[in-house]
Amino acid sequence: MKKFGIFFLLLFFAYGSFAQTPENSQPVQKNTKEEQPRRFSALNKINLVAAAISRLYVDTLNEDSLAEKTIVAMLKQLDPHSTYLSPHEAQQTLETLSGKFEGIGVQINMFDDTLSVVQTTVGGPSEKAGILPGDRIISVDDTLVAGVKYPINDIIALLRGKRGSKVNIGIVRRGVAEPIYFKITRDKIPVNSIDASYMLNDSTGYIKLSRFAETSAEEMKKAVKSLQKEGMKSLILDLQGNGGGYLNVAVDIADMFLGKDCLIVYTEGRNMRRAQEKATASTLLPNERVVVLVDESSASASEILAGALQDWDRAVIIGRRTFGKGLVQRPINLPDKSLLRLTVARYYTPTGRCIQKPYIKGESDEYDQDFSERLAHGELQFADSIHFADSLQYHTLRTGRIVYGGGGIMPDIFVGLDTTLYTPYHRQLLRQGILNRSVFTYLDSHRHEISSKYRKATKFIEQYEIDEHLWAIVDTLASQAGILPEDEAKEMISRPLIATQLKAILARNLYNDPSIYYMIYNPTNSLYLKATEIVASENYPQLLGE
Repeated sequence: MKKFGIFFLLLFFAYGSFAQTPENSQPVQKNTKEEQPRRFSALNKINLVAAAISRLYVDTLNEDSLAEKTIVAMLKQLDPHSTYLSPHEAQQTLETLSGKFEGIGVQINMFDDTLSVVQTTVGGPSEKAGILPGDRIISVDDTLVAGVKYPINDIIALLRGKRGSKVNIGIVRRGVAEPIYFKITRDKIPVNSIDASYMLNDSTGYIKLSRFAETSAEEMKKAVKSLQKEGMKSLILDLQGNGGGYLNVAVDIADMFLGKDCLIVYTEGRNMRRAQEKATASTLLPNERVVVLVDESSASASEILAGALQDWDRAVIIGRRTFGKGLVQRPINLPDKSLLRLTVARYYTPTGRCIQKPYIKGESDEYDQDFSERLAHGELQFADSIHFADSLQYHTLRTGRIVYGGGGIMPDIFVGLDTTLYTPYHRQLLRQGILNRSVFTYLDSHRHEISSKYRKATKFIEQYEIDEHLWAIVDTLASQAGILPEDEAKEMISRPLIATQLKAILARNLYNDPSIYYMIYNPTNSLYLKATEIVASENYPQLLGE
């Protein structure tokens, strides 16, 4: 059955179920003179229109396309977070949040019309087979994929497959005259939620959590226990850019910080009774100092976690006001494997704050422009540009500090966005992938030399400096792409930051370790620097109202 028919059949049955509820049922009333026309649901009207179009319309219809556009149009009249995902989009989302997919275990990128291996998954099929960073993939089974403008998503589809199935990969490796061919057995590949976990010093640990997926809580437990074995007494938890994920995973991670029976979050909706989640006796970090980093892209589950720790005075929140998503979506799987994510409730932090930012139903464009509005109004640079109404004022549950609802989590310590280092020249380099391409090109001729000189990552971090050859590659690739600095002075402003990013990318490629990227890059991050100061400060207890 076509998607068009499936969708409206679902609406028909939905109408039938809605009609059983007192709120939607309309009893037939009779007039003594004449019978009144029977009223019917608006959803039933949609069914009738769909049936008429399907049966009577003059031209041939693409029912799949029409149904999807109709669904999207309907959802736009609700709220900004009720969404429809096509089967392909739904599968990608599921893989991201499930924490695993089945394939060969490589991180890849397209450089000059050829797919190149950036990293291999540690312990994955490709690493075991002998694939190395820097290898160019030229064929997958019998399909030539290099130099023919083959779409990268189509190549990824060729590389992925069921666990246990085999795929033949042809690669070109610098220094080897002939192509090399590998037969690789596909396997389950983990999608890690923790991008970095390491000790800054003898007592402070750092964890970068990028999403709240099925495996995130277990990853978090493993990282925390590992850092504790190394002597961790304080933790910096980095949620910058973390757009959220599963609510229950945010609850499980909050449980690691809070005492038994502490309320973590509660949800409530028109057709959903209040449901609340409380901490168990699973505390992993009962006494450690905790600093949480957030920014304007930290959303949803990130805000649940940050809000719970802030409401219980369990962590100092540092950064900028978070995104402000306080709506809960329920996934509804459709018969063709597409997915409806329908908002069914709002969530509230332990103090009762709903942190959903304001929106107007049916007007998502203004909602989507919120970041630009914040930037234009100076909110991302200056704390005094942010104003909360007194009615949105709440008090934390342990020490009574003032916190606010109504639009994201406002950090305890504001750190503005430093725009001085991010020149237009630098932004263009990032946007067009020039830094990654430069490192890849550079390693083609210098990988063995650098690997031999810096066998240990610690030595590389301490001693390596970007050489003139790599700078020349950056300048050449930028010039070829039409990227030129406005003037030499502005280029020099970004030069130290570009050098740090190049070094971090180099290290990640050389040592196949994502943590090393952040070990090098984080000291340029103003939120991170503030966190290292606060977590060691004598004033830490006072910041929590103690």
